[in-house]
Amino acid sequence: MPAFVPPGVIGHNRSILKKNYAVLPPDGMFPSLLPGLEGAQVFYQATPLMGARFAQGRLEVQPGGGTRGARDDGYEHFLYVLAGRLQVTAGGGMELLGPGGFAYVPAGTGFSFRNPGEVVANAVWIKRRYVPAAGFAPPGVRFGSRDATPRSTVDESGRWRQYLLGTADLGMDFEMNVMGFAPGTHFHCVETHIFEHGMVMLEGQGLQLLDRDWHEVWVGDFVWFGSFVPQQFYCTGWEGAAYLLYKDVNRDVEL
Repeated sequence: MPAFVPPGVIGHNRSILKKNYAVLPPDGMFPSLLPGLEGAQVFYQATPLMGARFAQGRLEVQPGGGTRGARDDGYEHFLYVLAGRLQVTAGGGMELLGPGGFAYVPAGTGFSFRNPGEVVANAVWIKRRYVPAAGFAPPGVRFGSRDATPRSTVDESGRWRQYLLGTADLGMDFEMNVMGFAPGTHFHCVETHIFEHGMVMLEGQGLQLLDRDWHEVWVGDFVWFGSFVPQQFYCTGWEGAAYLLYKDVNRDVEL
């Protein structure tokens, strides 16, 4: 009898990558060390390498770690703190962000971040090329928090949402929303639309329809939705569920 377990006998996880969607639990994700960062690493979850039109990852910053200096790569950026604290400097402003705190940095604006605390900080980090719109000024630096963002009730079933960066602002080319569901509630239809999504489960658990298959998602899971993927969410378990959702909006198609 061999003293080792042959490869493939026990290998199993919930990760899946298709041409138009992906489900990526944190188990099995590996970090990238990047130039310009110290004491920090990024677990990339969506990039153009998989077909996405934006980049998203989980930023992990050790106490005292962060950027070596101001970064300006020409992209627009969004940071949302999941745990710990990040001090973010951008556009002449500086904010200390705790869990639920966020920062939007416009394209062409230098910014930096540092973990001033004594525990590891984790944050969602999104970057993308800004798409200007004729007649509309590009947005400026924005700081905020989920706690200070109004909650809109969707219907009497117990669904709600928070527009962290607002909605229907044609100067913005994407939205960041928190979508909430009471136990047993679900999205009212199977969506099929042009918008692309990056989704991070913040609370609870649920079943996510992607194309023709259902996938169980838990806190910490990441889901990428390509354009026109049929999708629907059901809240399962004893508690409500909430997820952070990236959505590209307000721009015409390119031919």
